[in-house]
Amino acid sequence: MPELPEVEGVVRMIRPLAIGKKIRDVHVSETVRLSKTNGKEAIIKKMEADRFIESLTGAQIIRVERRSKYIYFTMKKDDEFLLVNHLGMSGAWFYVDRLMSIQEEKFRRHVHVLLTLNDGNLLAFSDIRRFGEMRVLQEEADYPPLLLMAPEPFDNKALEHFLAMAESPKYKAKPIKEVIMDGQVISGCGNIYATEALYQMKIHPNRSAGRISRKRKIELFETIVSILLESIDAGGSTISDYRNINGESGSMQNRFGMYGKKQCIGCGSATKTLKIGGRTSVYCPKCQK
Repeated sequence: MPELPEVEGVVRMIRPLAIGKKIRDVHVSETVRLSKTNGKEAIIKKMEADRFIESLTGAQIIRVERRSKYIYFTMKKDDEFLLVNHLGMSGAWFYVDRLMSIQEEKFRRHVHVLLTLNDGNLLAFSDIRRFGEMRVLQEEADYPPLLLMAPEPFDNKALEHFLAMAESPKYKAKPIKEVIMDGQVISGCGNIYATEALYQMKIHPNRSAGRISRKRKIELFETIVSILLESIDAGGSTISDYRNINGESGSMQNRFGMYGKKQCIGCGSATKTLKIGGRTSVYCPKCQK
């Protein structure tokens, strides 16, 4: 699943290409339409496909921003509103002159929302597994879970927020891996970067947050921030389906110390796995205590 660095990379590339453009036409795939007919909610949430098309057609893209793992498109028609997008497991945006310019056929086959801009270019949202989301909102508060997100990890108040949450009764008995993957504690840190940070800090992923000193928690938070920034510079991580809007892969996966490893690069021990917070955690049983 794309995490903060991957979403940041997409936003940075979309922003100069899309801001100021108007949406001339909107196409929604038959797959999404059929899901609505069957009472399901593939990609477009809480809105019928035709209403979604009507809302976006003629709107101008005013801003493109990232909030945690979400992309916020601020639109203006009569009034300003938001198109909020989560990439899910395999979502990807492409900025192309025609669909055949999307190089990989697996992405071309799964374009579910297609925005034709007034310059003739296309903003295409492809989602192979269809776990991504799009919501048209008048304001952020119209989808309350967005208001629960932790501060951006690069914000001045993020460390204070992290410490308060990690030391609270709700979280202190939970495994530290589960805590730092929780978007209400730290924004944008998922399984990949949580794994890497805990390995760098030599902390066992199943150790409870309450059994880690405040000093070590501060160091862990700083390590997470450092890894996220490094990954942004590396264009994110491509494990399987992440691509930027030019169809390019990131390179952070080439720098991993633990994620996906069968052997610890530090001591040579065989790595182990366990389930924490519904995700597979890889760790070194010798180095991480």
